[in-house]
Amino acid sequence: MADTGNAAFTPDEYLESLDDEEQMLHGHDGHAHGHDQPLEAGLTASPNDHACAYCGIDSPMCVVKCNQCSRWFCNAKNGTNSSHIVNHLVLSHHNTVSLHPDSDLGDTELECYNCGRKNVFLLGFVSAKSEAVVVLLCRTPCAQTKNPNWDTDQWQPLIEERQFLPWVAEEPSSEEKLKARLITPSQITKLEAKWRSNKDATINDIDAPEEPEEIPPLLLRYEDAYEYQRSYGPLIKLEGDYDKQLKESQALEHISVTWSLALNNRHLASFSLSTFESNELKVAVGDEMTLWYQGLQHADWEGRGYIVRLPNSYQDTFTLELKPSKTPPPTHLTTGFTAEFIWKGTSYDRMQDTLKKFAVDKKSISGYLYYKILGHEVVDISFDVPLPKQMSIPHFTQLNSSQSNAVKSVLQKPLSLIQGPPGTGKTVTSASIVYHLSKIHKDRILVCAPSNVAVDHLAAKLRNLGLKVVRLTAKSREDVESSVSALALHNIVARSAQGELKKLLKLKAEVGELSAADTRRFVKLVRKTETEILSKADVVCCTCVGAGDKRLDTKFRTVLIDESTQASEPECLIPIVKGAKQVILVGDHQQLGPVILERKAADAGLKQSLFERLISLGHVPIRLEVQYRMNPHLSEFPSNMFYEGSLQNGVTVEERTVTNSTFPWPIRSVPMMFWANYGREEISANGTSFLNRIEAMNCERIITRLFRDGVKPEQIGIITPYEGQRAYITQYMQMNGALDKELYVQVEVASVDAFQGREKDYIILSCVRANEQQAIGFLRDPRRLNVGLTRAKYGLVILGNPRSLSKNQLWNHLLIHFREKGCLVEGSLDNLQICTVQLTKRQPRRKQFQDGADFQFNMGMVPDMKEFTGGNEFDTQSLMSFGVPGMSNGFDSTFAQNNDFSSYLNNGYWDINNGGATPQVDENSNIYNSERQPLDANYANELDEQEDANEKSTSLSAKFGSLNI
Repeated sequence: MADTGNAAFTPDEYLESLDDEEQMLHGHDGHAHGHDQPLEAGLTASPNDHACAYCGIDSPMCVVKCNQCSRWFCNAKNGTNSSHIVNHLVLSHHNTVSLHPDSDLGDTELECYNCGRKNVFLLGFVSAKSEAVVVLLCRTPCAQTKNPNWDTDQWQPLIEERQFLPWVAEEPSSEEKLKARLITPSQITKLEAKWRSNKDATINDIDAPEEPEEIPPLLLRYEDAYEYQRSYGPLIKLEGDYDKQLKESQALEHISVTWSLALNNRHLASFSLSTFESNELKVAVGDEMTLWYQGLQHADWEGRGYIVRLPNSYQDTFTLELKPSKTPPPTHLTTGFTAEFIWKGTSYDRMQDTLKKFAVDKKSISGYLYYKILGHEVVDISFDVPLPKQMSIPHFTQLNSSQSNAVKSVLQKPLSLIQGPPGTGKTVTSASIVYHLSKIHKDRILVCAPSNVAVDHLAAKLRNLGLKVVRLTAKSREDVESSVSALALHNIVARSAQGELKKLLKLKAEVGELSAADTRRFVKLVRKTETEILSKADVVCCTCVGAGDKRLDTKFRTVLIDESTQASEPECLIPIVKGAKQVILVGDHQQLGPVILERKAADAGLKQSLFERLISLGHVPIRLEVQYRMNPHLSEFPSNMFYEGSLQNGVTVEERTVTNSTFPWPIRSVPMMFWANYGREEISANGTSFLNRIEAMNCERIITRLFRDGVKPEQIGIITPYEGQRAYITQYMQMNGALDKELYVQVEVASVDAFQGREKDYIILSCVRANEQQAIGFLRDPRRLNVGLTRAKYGLVILGNPRSLSKNQLWNHLLIHFREKGCLVEGSLDNLQICTVQLTKRQPRRKQFQDGADFQFNMGMVPDMKEFTGGNEFDTQSLMSFGVPGMSNGFDSTFAQNNDFSSYLNNGYWDINNGGATPQVDENSNIYNSERQPLDANYANELDEQEDANEKSTSLSAKFGSLNI
């Protein structure tokens, strides 16, 4: 459900680096409560006022005071990866502290010596050159300012490995820890929640532990639509309630506002949210907010409006367009404002309505599609339609063989899945399909995608084919400009208005508000005109959730859903239940999937797309096989790793080589490199994300070299999984760039999610993670790596710590690939040397299949063995993408034809060479019965001990704008 066209924030990346116990601490594991210790466990806490509010440790040398809530916390980790004080700061969104009067540093409030900033996540220290003292400075801007008195090159953060440095606050002794009160992660979560409503609450006010509510996992097959509704309905409610709680609990206080006027004379309020990146909110253009002022300089004021602009790589402000109001805003004031998000459950309501419609309305979908979606065995059928002689369309991009075959197949089938690997022309293929279907059936076609950006892109292609295209947008987005604004329904209504409607539109534009009587008449006339326009269209384009709009209260025989693998199944079902008889799902389950915020809902299966479940049921996707984006050297690893080596190159090395380039590629004919960077990760200013200053510094050096090589800013993209790094790189380049600041401002710095479906000539991938635990968080997700590696056309540079990354099997394969190509390097950019870091040896190649091609990758790469031994995991990566060791040569032909192991599994057996079991498919499991033994215990043991099997990437950086209506 991700909208990559909106702000690319990753608000809860902190969780991605935590082990299972720590995720419980943050309330992301429903099983935590069942393991709580009794409240009376442990010794009685100290009565001292400065005792740790969690565990009671009261040594003045070990405790730190949170200035915002005046509570004390110790610097002990006590079995987790974060100390109690750091845990509290992160959970409460607080960031200023003081030390105890009896500590070595005395009653000190930690702040920047130069500018007075007090955010401890920004603070670090340097040595004074003339005296034997240390100076506290903030990371930016003061530590980047050259000063003859301070050795700013040696700046180090006060918090390392999620704990204050010992000279700031000591870690309690083993004896003190033994005497401390026992407190579990879930109790800490409950206590922090209690403090929000009762600041005087203590550990004794927490209710006794409760057994977590059991969330039944989703099934692979359903008996009927009522069982389907009973399975999905509670998960949608769970996700909606979680989203509602997050939005309504946030008050963004003490924000500064900049005022301006829009073209329609409405007031625009722009503001930056320094605390925003620590929230888990889905925010999109069109979301409604309340802005108010309460202070001494003006009477109390409140206004409502819609977000019309989000932060991006060029600016960090939100812009709110206020609705007309009798009380004008205090535009002479700029400070003292508060903003709140207004939650609307429209998206979730539409999904619930869709489930009900699917169950009770027989006309909502054809019988064939109904049983296919439920997972029943249905005899495949074909439509007898007149096929065009040429699948390619005159004066449009000519189709290659795999694209033509895909179009031809889709025209004849009621249900089709098209897998489009990076750069293979999914949009061109989709547009060609829609064109031919429109000409064959002479009926309207509904074209959808989870995000507004994807819908707009496809609508533009369809318009260029000469089809009558109408773009349906949510009312809240009607004032948002897009590349296809001319196709928007409300704009067509305005252009075609005649008579009374034209007069009312003019009056509304001049006055701003209509009388009650005029409003009723206006609404009636608009609805009548909209119905006429929609009825005459060849194609209607909208988001999946937008398909639930009442204005589309008609039937659509044919539905095409682009980027369907980014939508949850209930979201995908909204356009399908509008009477569909023919459905085409386009996507790639090897790239990013749906974004689900509520962990229990995700783990129960809501994070699986309909596309993936249909593959698990044995439906064979049609794969597009020719990529036109990447230099063939860049496409080699993704093709072998994620697509079984099936990708062909539609461009040559010569076509993707810059002949006069002076950039120091290690191998001049191979424009890629992994540049080993050994800087340590640091916690970002919000306490929940990460940054790496060395990688940021080297990003600037790479970009400066590209600029000097004649590359333009718009040709370059910087991808990083962490919002903290995105913000730091943006700021660092503008402050320290060797060339004109404006050049660096124009370079796009964004998340992996924001770059999905897009491309740049040059991509720099900053990995960020480097810590003693060798945790790599988001980077573990194979789909995230696939997207990051496949955005570049001419050149790719990866910055990362090979020591940390090589502990992960997938990254180890990538590093070995770069080393074999002579592109794994270290040193300065002007003097790169081959990196000699020790890597895990490549696993021996396994059994052969299909004309002698090798299984090059084994199950050791897979982050979580549970995904392939049943259980409740629904992260259905194609097993074939990793290769399966020890598989019999005499495997079923379905596997050989599909190149997809999940469909092979569903034939009912998997012969393991090693005298292993032959697991049988269980209809109530995603792959096979969870009671069966693992595939092979030997290979399970090969999983690297550093891999934390329970850490799952939830793509939180793509949340914003994911539910577009």
